[in-house]
Amino acid sequence: MTEIQPVMSMRENSGSSPPSTSTQEPEQNSARRAVLPSLFFSSFAICPAGIVVTLLLVDIGRTFGAPVGLTGQVQTLSSSFAVITALLMGALSARFKHKSLLLVGLLLISISVLGCSLALNFGMILVMYSITGVGLAVAQPMTMALVGELFPPDRRAKGLGWINAGATISYLIGTPTIGFIAGLGGWRLAFLSYTLPISVLGLLLAAKGLPSPSSADQNKTVERKGDYLAGFKGVLSNRSALSCLLSAALVVASFQAIAFYGTSFYRERFLVSTTLASIIVSIGATCATLSTLVSYRFINRFGRKSVTVMCATITGLLITSYTNMPSLWSSLASRFVASTFWGVFITASTSLALEQAPSFRGVMMSLNSAAWNVGGALGAAVGGFVLLLHDYELVGIVLGVMMVIAAAIYYLFVIDPTRS
Repeated sequence: MTEIQPVMSMRENSGSSPPSTSTQEPEQNSARRAVLPSLFFSSFAICPAGIVVTLLLVDIGRTFGAPVGLTGQVQTLSSSFAVITALLMGALSARFKHKSLLLVGLLLISISVLGCSLALNFGMILVMYSITGVGLAVAQPMTMALVGELFPPDRRAKGLGWINAGATISYLIGTPTIGFIAGLGGWRLAFLSYTLPISVLGLLLAAKGLPSPSSADQNKTVERKGDYLAGFKGVLSNRSALSCLLSAALVVASFQAIAFYGTSFYRERFLVSTTLASIIVSIGATCATLSTLVSYRFINRFGRKSVTVMCATITGLLITSYTNMPSLWSSLASRFVASTFWGVFITASTSLALEQAPSFRGVMMSLNSAAWNVGGALGAAVGGFVLLLHDYELVGIVLGVMMVIAAAIYYLFVIDPTRS
């Protein structure tokens, strides 16, 4: 991992104490070196629970005698709880330390994983997995907030890049690993032997490797709370910002056709094994990861809005087509190309959202996180409903059209303030 030295929140030259001594300096350097790996692994650790549910949705349903369309509602409930939590995060982050909130989020995910592995019935796993949504909505924004708190402006982009890489690498490593473990002992063993240790390790590394903020930083909470309340009103009165949030929800809902139901589609339609399904997910994650790393080149050349609209349109059309292809290989080709454009879309759309309310970026991004969770719940619910009534082919068409509609909203109503 490339070393990126963060700026610690402590004030080295404040107070009556003299500048750092030669003894203190190595300790501070060591602390700086631990920040990025801690944040990287925190991002890595919040993903495995979702991987288990997505990859082994069919197996979980069989255990409790529930069809895939009904079992998929564990994601709906989890996303619904995540939406509520995300809406509260702007105020919570103004009242509590970012590090403390990150630890709470990771702890909730660990508790959820343990509860899912011990679930006695479908109702229990429905409740326990919903805690994952809460933990995710708390932990994920805090990893981003800590980059802004601990890194200087000229190094934040690289820090964010590594944190985003932590999530995608978690899919690359976790998917085949979970698939292999499930082949040996089922989905419960996957939760207990891989997901739980990763979650706990992420919690321990964050507790040990991340510094606490200085008292000066903590004294800003009252001012930040006021900014949140004013910012909430400012964002909601901005038509472009609202359109951006609506489009984001529709896009994420659409991508559930691949992210949540895609694995079950290949297992039930083409009878692929769990191992092959995990490889398919890993290849898709690789496509998204590689495109994310080069996406800034397209954004700088063509602009945030243009890239967002183009990628949403193409991805939506590919989602519509991948469940309706006549063969496994043609379907996989559509899926992998869709994942590639999706990786570019994530960067472009996030950059576009970030610029909608420059004075209230924290509030805008909290609402953007809520919109993504609304989309996750909406996509899982709509997809499950269509699947109960019809088949995967119609799921792809319905959810793919939603993304094309979102692209039209981006084009007609969203403004890129940096190019106005």
